[in-house]
Amino acid sequence: MNETAAIDRAEALMAQGKAEEALALTAGLAAGATPSHMALAAHAGALKAAGHREEALAFDLQAIERFGSSPIAWHNLAATLGDLGRGREAVKACEKAFSLGLDAPETWNVYARALQASGDHNRAEYAYRQSLMRVGGAPAVASELANLVWMRRGDVAAANAVLDQAFHAGGSPTPLLLAKATLYEAAGDLPRAAALLEAASRQIPGDLPLLLAAAQTALRLERVDEAERYVLLAHGVDPNARSVVQCAAIVDLARDRADAALAKLRGELAVHPEDQSLWGWAATAARAAGDPLYGELCDYDAMVGAYDLETPEGWPSLDAFLADLGKSLKELHHYEQHPSHQSLRHGSQTLHLLSGSDEPAIKAFFRAIDAPIRQHMARLGRGDDPLRRRNTFDYRIQGAWSVRLRPGGFHRDHFHPEGWLSSAFYVETPDAALETEDRQGWIRFGKPPFVIDPPMPAAHFVKPKPGRLVLFPSYMWHGTVPFTTDESRMTIAFDAVPK
Repeated sequence: MNETAAIDRAEALMAQGKAEEALALTAGLAAGATPSHMALAAHAGALKAAGHREEALAFDLQAIERFGSSPIAWHNLAATLGDLGRGREAVKACEKAFSLGLDAPETWNVYARALQASGDHNRAEYAYRQSLMRVGGAPAVASELANLVWMRRGDVAAANAVLDQAFHAGGSPTPLLLAKATLYEAAGDLPRAAALLEAASRQIPGDLPLLLAAAQTALRLERVDEAERYVLLAHGVDPNARSVVQCAAIVDLARDRADAALAKLRGELAVHPEDQSLWGWAATAARAAGDPLYGELCDYDAMVGAYDLETPEGWPSLDAFLADLGKSLKELHHYEQHPSHQSLRHGSQTLHLLSGSDEPAIKAFFRAIDAPIRQHMARLGRGDDPLRRRNTFDYRIQGAWSVRLRPGGFHRDHFHPEGWLSSAFYVETPDAALETEDRQGWIRFGKPPFVIDPPMPAAHFVKPKPGRLVLFPSYMWHGTVPFTTDESRMTIAFDAVPK
């Protein structure tokens, strides 16, 4: 197979989600003494698709050394730096690409993300709009800009206008409608989101993403009859789709049909054994059905660990370190509102990969958590369950962000389908709230986000304290008990995956 054919095949494999197969194809192309620009770019892309972003950076840098006059090489470098959370460096790489004549909408989008990560939100909005000027109907770009407008100003109408403009410029309606519904829900108007999805599902019959989003919104509103109607319509479109089977199982749980739900989920897990979302719902179904699988998946005493951080080198005490860490994080929390597509409510969240920060306290944090993560992996050991069988006793950080909750803030119950181990590290805690009888501000486990019959309360709680790291399986439902005291709560969270 010649180079062009191999690269085309690798791109097709990545589009199918077969990143490791693509990586095997591109590795040989990039390993020669003088690999081509295309070979280096393809291999870096395959590495990123497989989750190896740091390794991809080396090949992007090699492309810059050998093809430094190529604006595409600078674009690729900027994109990888952005993926690594190195916003300031990504900004410079984009500006170098522009200086070499590149004016692509994709580069303006990378530039916008890098500017946002760097805290330059005015220029980030400008860059997003420049991207949309060049390809006005791009739903993904419009959704990112709408989210930025919402987070900065809390203006639903202004964010909505961005999505409308993209539609009128030729954007595909489904992702824009889904972005609108998510925006309305984030703004606290779930009935408006439901009405939009109902109208959309009638206007675009047979659209699977719209039907499933409508079903989940109906479940949040405890409209189980509506949810079941949407699931039946989705089943008529594609009865074998994993997302349809999972949503049907969720409706079964709302109808007190736990055995049927568990049977559906077991069937999908036989085909997709690493799907964290399926395991999360399987745990719920097993708990409702009284099946021993629940104990295997949710052994809270063994699988949830709380570790108090040691003082990092360079600080006289943990309190001093946390004060510096808190100061660095607060400089990143510029937003007025929570992101439209995340679990928190009444607070703000950073959106770039925090482990790429060059702030001393943030860098020290990621060095300091290495020991407790390895301690937790050793404590888990190896086993046949879906958590332990993936344990390689090594890891890499998949995502890392910070959340700052205001009074009344909370995390909606959720799990992390892209992770293996997930976390909450407490920088500041609402101390008065934590002492209340109803455990305000505590992290809770086991409560699903949708209506379940019979109701399913949280099964496990951990009390936060500054400097405490809580680690748990990514498929495990978790959320924050809302707190009403006039305090704030600031955390760092990350997902780790086996390396």
